[in-house]
Amino acid sequence: MSHAAARLLFALVAFPLATHPVTAQAQQQSLTPQKPLTVEAIFAHRSLIGNPPGELTWSPDGKHLTYLDGEQIVDLNPGTGKPHVFVSRDKLVALMKGNESEQDRDHRSRYGMSSYIWAPDATHLLFDSDGRLWIYDLRNGTGIEIGFTGIGSGDDPKFSPDGKAISFVRDNSLAVVKLREPGTPTTVVAPSSSETLRNGKVDWVYEEELETRSNYFWSPDSSRLAYLQMNETEVPQYPLEDWLPTHAQVDLQRYPQPGDPNPNVRVGVVSASGGKTAWVKLPIKDGQDYIPRFGWADRRTLWIETLSRDHKYRDIYLADPESGQSYRILELNDDKFLDDNYDVWVEDGTIVLTNWNDGHNHLYLYTFDQEHPSSAAAKLERQLTSGDFEVRAVYKVDFHDKRIDFASSEGNPLEQQLWQASFDGQRKQLSTGTGFHMGNFAPEGGAYVDRQSARVDPPTLRLCESAGECNVFWQTRALEPYHLRAPEQLEVKANDGTTLYATLLLPESTNAASVPLIVNPYGGPGVQSLVNAWGGDLLFDEVLAQHGFAVLHADNRGMAGRGRAFQQAAWHNFGTVQLEDQLTIVDAALAKNPQLDPKRLGWWGWSWGGTFTLYAMTHSDRFRAGIAVAPVTDWRDYDSIYTERYMSRPGDFPEGYKDFSVVNSAASLKGHLLLAIGTGDDNVHIENTVQFVQKLIEAGVPYDLEIYPGKTHSISGSDARTHLFNRILAQFEQYLMPPVGQ
Repeated sequence: MSHAAARLLFALVAFPLATHPVTAQAQQQSLTPQKPLTVEAIFAHRSLIGNPPGELTWSPDGKHLTYLDGEQIVDLNPGTGKPHVFVSRDKLVALMKGNESEQDRDHRSRYGMSSYIWAPDATHLLFDSDGRLWIYDLRNGTGIEIGFTGIGSGDDPKFSPDGKAISFVRDNSLAVVKLREPGTPTTVVAPSSSETLRNGKVDWVYEEELETRSNYFWSPDSSRLAYLQMNETEVPQYPLEDWLPTHAQVDLQRYPQPGDPNPNVRVGVVSASGGKTAWVKLPIKDGQDYIPRFGWADRRTLWIETLSRDHKYRDIYLADPESGQSYRILELNDDKFLDDNYDVWVEDGTIVLTNWNDGHNHLYLYTFDQEHPSSAAAKLERQLTSGDFEVRAVYKVDFHDKRIDFASSEGNPLEQQLWQASFDGQRKQLSTGTGFHMGNFAPEGGAYVDRQSARVDPPTLRLCESAGECNVFWQTRALEPYHLRAPEQLEVKANDGTTLYATLLLPESTNAASVPLIVNPYGGPGVQSLVNAWGGDLLFDEVLAQHGFAVLHADNRGMAGRGRAFQQAAWHNFGTVQLEDQLTIVDAALAKNPQLDPKRLGWWGWSWGGTFTLYAMTHSDRFRAGIAVAPVTDWRDYDSIYTERYMSRPGDFPEGYKDFSVVNSAASLKGHLLLAIGTGDDNVHIENTVQFVQKLIEAGVPYDLEIYPGKTHSISGSDARTHLFNRILAQFEQYLMPPVGQ
């Protein structure tokens, strides 16, 4: 339930690419009749809004911006803004043949694994097609296969900084291909001796909960590689079963649950030609603590970030790769838990990172003695941002020009703008216009892409120059026929006076007590779902509204994006404060809108939101119908990193694991419940649903259940999504729509 998992953005459907002004939408809507929106229109075909450019990638020199457009790669010239086909459809199809599994497709999408990367010389591309690595020469349009990783996701191919070699992970080992040697030989530089020893390969729990995207890095001079070794021998296994083949198959996943041993981790350095690994000595506890990030401070020095198992201590070390000696230069700590933003940037004796030490997530600049790194602790030069807002993303740290490009909620906690800060503390806003702006900055020069959206406005993509001039290169009018309505925004005070935000979408009926209300929160920590951004959920909300339902979304205390105190309400509290806030908002909506029927309340959610559905229906008698998709039902069943961050270990907080695990309150379920789960879910395992169902059976409580064979946590695919959302609609039509007494 990391940032990647928390907001399950819905798959939408096709439209013609267009570049018409958004302002034309309102004029057209008043002249044309509304087109009904259906579950099939949203999920059964291609995306309803079309396909915004995928995998936007800058060349290393900043002179090319490439993206996937259907089955071809398009290059957008930053100088002219004009697109042209870079790699044709015929050539790309030939290079990208593959037969990815459901899990590999899910992981590549979920964890942002690119299907192609630029070479340092900006004249070649490396394609990764289901484990087959191709070098494509942009000058003559030819491709050569240079390696095979054997896996469809997680192989993490990279060029060396000098472009003379390519590295990747194969069979849990780290391999290097020398591109300029005869026959392009492959050398396994860090071989693994067993299936439980991962050299440079990211495991599931680091990928999901620490957002680790790579576990090895080239030295700046291309002579060595630093890698993380993960020994999972003591980590328990969970069987992921596939019942679709005639003979069922089992994939054993290493999955540490609360209190279980974590992987033993250590950082090693090996020559790019192979040989003996030199190990860094760190004062961390084996099978307990974490190494979320590491890298090269310069060609002679490593930096390593460590995190204690209880999430209260985060340290930065510098290390000598020759001797293996390490020196702690920075300590961060928190009495409850640290914020889960672990990215660090280190170069030229400077460290940039974010933390919420002053109550909000802000940027900090530290320096250290680059020539004598063990001589003293890092010095805080300055806090680069401050105030009642959050730094939400850091896109680029330019150590040469001493500036940082980032996004923050300054000015509006529900929106996001792009900003730039210099190392001396000066700041300027880059983006304009309301809504939610996301950036993609060129590695060289000042060009960037601004992806702007709002609740009822799909993304508009602009290519911007360093001087600030921006030009639209992608937007759509495909949703105009549906006349989408913006939901009403609500502000409600929690019992402690905290402002809570919500949105309410109402159907047309204004008769008293004529409208059933569906509550659809996420509710869990690490996520801010109530923002003025396009997420796709509005489309299904509109379907529900056209069927006569009102839909309420709200962020309760314990969620992210509102500062440390707001999120730390989830510390040792995985239900009470969250439900209290949601009921407060429900009551405010009922009081303000007499057409809402207080006797016809429904609730549905996914992942933490699915757990929240079960908590609400077992701790309140106000909800007549609910749907829980992929819920955690016993917090002892979820992974160690996420759960222990908020709930500590089971032995340290046994009453919390008992009280907040809904499996223990299943007998108290009120209302009509539908459970849905994918059998291939490697995030929230199906055992959660099975255990909850067993408790319902023991208590004689009826339930409905939908199983999606082979599907992962996202239950993706047009057939599965269409079936699931039609089933959600039918559940509310059957059990929530009829007035009480009918």
